[in-house]
Amino acid sequence: MEDEVFDTNKTFDSFGISSELLETISKLNYKHPTRIQSESLPYTLQGRDIIALAETGSGKTLSFALPIIEALLKNPKPYFALVLAPTRELCLQIQEHFNAIGSSVGLKSVVIVGGLDLMAQSVALVSKKPHVIIATPGRILHHLENTKGFSLQKLAYFVLDEADKLLSMNFEEALDKIIGYLPKNRTTFLFSATMTNKVSKLQRACLINPVKVEVSRSKHQTVNTLVQKYIFFPQKYKESYLVHLINENIRKSTIVFTMTCKTAMRICLLLRNLGFEAVPIHGQMTQVKRINALSKFKANDKNILVATDVASRGLDIPEVDLVINFDVPLNPKDYVHRVGRTARAGRAGTAVTFVTQYDVEAYQKIEASIEKTLEEYKINETEVLQYHERVLEAGRIADFELKKLVDSKKNKLIDGEENEENGQNGHHKKNGKFSKNNGKPSNFKKVKSA
Repeated sequence: MEDEVFDTNKTFDSFGISSELLETISKLNYKHPTRIQSESLPYTLQGRDIIALAETGSGKTLSFALPIIEALLKNPKPYFALVLAPTRELCLQIQEHFNAIGSSVGLKSVVIVGGLDLMAQSVALVSKKPHVIIATPGRILHHLENTKGFSLQKLAYFVLDEADKLLSMNFEEALDKIIGYLPKNRTTFLFSATMTNKVSKLQRACLINPVKVEVSRSKHQTVNTLVQKYIFFPQKYKESYLVHLINENIRKSTIVFTMTCKTAMRICLLLRNLGFEAVPIHGQMTQVKRINALSKFKANDKNILVATDVASRGLDIPEVDLVINFDVPLNPKDYVHRVGRTARAGRAGTAVTFVTQYDVEAYQKIEASIEKTLEEYKINETEVLQYHERVLEAGRIADFELKKLVDSKKNKLIDGEENEENGQNGHHKKNGKFSKNNGKPSNFKKVKSA
């Protein structure tokens, strides 16, 4: 679960869920339903079509996974449910939830996304006959059209997660074709953060007499346990402020959001050059590398994830302490999704947004949209400027490394395969402090422990 609890007196056994599942979710430490779960489960457990509007981090996955597994217990069969999601990472996240909840009942699931071997996926679909398929639209459509022996004509449940995102990514044509391969006699759950015209059209096309559930408190909401702050400074000191802020929070699990893949990779290299344990994730990385990067971050092998908005939706990493908006998002909705990576499941979390002289208008739109005035993050500018020359040098080295990687034509840039363990140029971090190595540019002498 991911959001604040709706009713602290309400428990999952009040919904009439089977004892097998109640025991499992108790072991997973799901104690009380969130708002979206409280509102939707009475209908989804009855097999009603539903359109549910809720923001990121609201616990939507459990809202559709529980009723599907409950129904599967009563009527076990292959190809029972299809879940569509907009990104590969979200598909993997959804599978984790299904596998965890269905572990005691023998649930079989498979993820079908781009970037992975088509033949292996065909074998998994036809030979293993999974109960639940979690997929991106383009890849599952390919298998529906080309994989012999695979059909969804007996599908019982169809789920569209992050429907607004699916449609904004131009999956509309693929969705229309996929729906044509599904039986009309099915249960459909549609989950979306917003009700756009396209979502409304999709609802009319694939839901029958649906129940509508809406739990958003405002157009763009953030949870109450999230501390939101900003830092205002000149553009030329942006990277120095980033390094200082990370250094102040050296022990914390941190996600740094950037606007572009190139910036994400450059910032990751810069941080590694200064001895930080950073790993990148962006849209130009192969799927295998993205999975590996997330695995390292989740396992706390690397405590800093430098990411584009590819990581802003759907990733449930409970232990993220700090989100840094290195670049101000142009869309307030993207801001909500980014900061929603922390302060999950009732935990506390902090989000800090960097604002330069060029970002004021975009920042003001965010404040207006979330209906909050962010606090200023107090920071010692003198200490920041002490770092400036060292950060500039690390940046020059990062620029050289980027150019070298691009010129080498070995695709290391998009795979993030740089020397991750020790950073480049011999810089190492020891016990949260930086050291000078082999005559290369020195790192910070003054480091505060967090």
